[in-house]
Amino acid sequence: ENPFFLLAPGWGQIPLVLLATLATVIASQAVISGAFSVTRQAVQLGFLPFLAIRQTSEKAIGQIYIPAVNWSIFVAIVALVVGFGSSSALASAYGIAVTGTLAIDTVLFFVVVRMLWHKPLWLVLAGAVGFLFVDLSFFAANITKIVSGGWFPLVIGFVLFVLLMTWRRGRDIVTRNRTEEEGSLQEFVSALDDSPDPPVRVPGSAVFLHAEGDTTPLALRYNVEHNRVLHEHVVIFSLETVGVPHVAEDERIEIDDLRIPNDGISLVTARFGFQDDPDVPGALRLARKRGLDIDVDHASYFLSRITINLTRARTMARWRKQLFKGISRNSADPVAYFRLPEDRVVSLGSSIDL
Repeated sequence: ENPFFLLAPGWGQIPLVLLATLATVIASQAVISGAFSVTRQAVQLGFLPFLAIRQTSEKAIGQIYIPAVNWSIFVAIVALVVGFGSSSALASAYGIAVTGTLAIDTVLFFVVVRMLWHKPLWLVLAGAVGFLFVDLSFFAANITKIVSGGWFPLVIGFVLFVLLMTWRRGRDIVTRNRTEEEGSLQEFVSALDDSPDPPVRVPGSAVFLHAEGDTTPLALRYNVEHNRVLHEHVVIFSLETVGVPHVAEDERIEIDDLRIPNDGISLVTARFGFQDDPDVPGALRLARKRGLDIDVDHASYFLSRITINLTRARTMARWRKQLFKGISRNSADPVAYFRLPEDRVVSLGSSIDL
């Protein structure tokens, strides 16, 4: 009964249905793969917590699988099919989604043109006004369809926006409070060097993963304060995600002796693009080629585990704090995310106020 299929002769309708089905499968695969890539970029840029990401190819870095995203899409599609019942009933939702996406893409494109390509403001405004006039005209024509199903993509977009911004805001607050507790890395290392009762140095290599390069990892501070020991070779590993897809290996690693040479403590900063795989042992092997004294295959890795303590501070709404804490509890294990050897990882915990 569909006019599209009636365009074909009787003998060609079944092959056309099969062809349309295959085209649908291909299109859906593109959507799923795109969702995986965008999610990983959101994780790398700090808008989502760590997620379990599986590399499905040894040759192509972009071929990944994220179970949480895959199952979320599955549940959403099943609910969509059951709720709307037919493709014709989805027409309103589809129209709002497509025209809204076009308008958002136009805005983002001209932000890139202005901020990254540094084109003249008059040229950016002229182009943006022209394209947005067309895009917003189509979007305005679909506003009347919000009640009949167009609300669905708007709700999905709003929910995702709240999740992303809640995580980003909560992460910024936790990072600020944690930074105050960590203290200056340079002062900590200098205090160790000048201490009349320095900690006992034990053989081996220790790697302390840390988000910042200028503060002291809590795991390192607690290890020295409570255990009074320090490994012979200590590496503070700071991972930085930059605003490009990939970073070349010769530009990835930076090594700093923290102005106290020969004390066995080094700061390694590794830069990754938002599509790069954050392989910490692999980055340390690159650092070793550049002169870092470390036994990567036998090193111990120390992680600072953070427990979120909700307070009455008016930093965020109470429900957003609860949401952030819930997301934090369900984030993936950083051991797998950073490709750390499970049998050589030590976690030291601390409580941070939100």
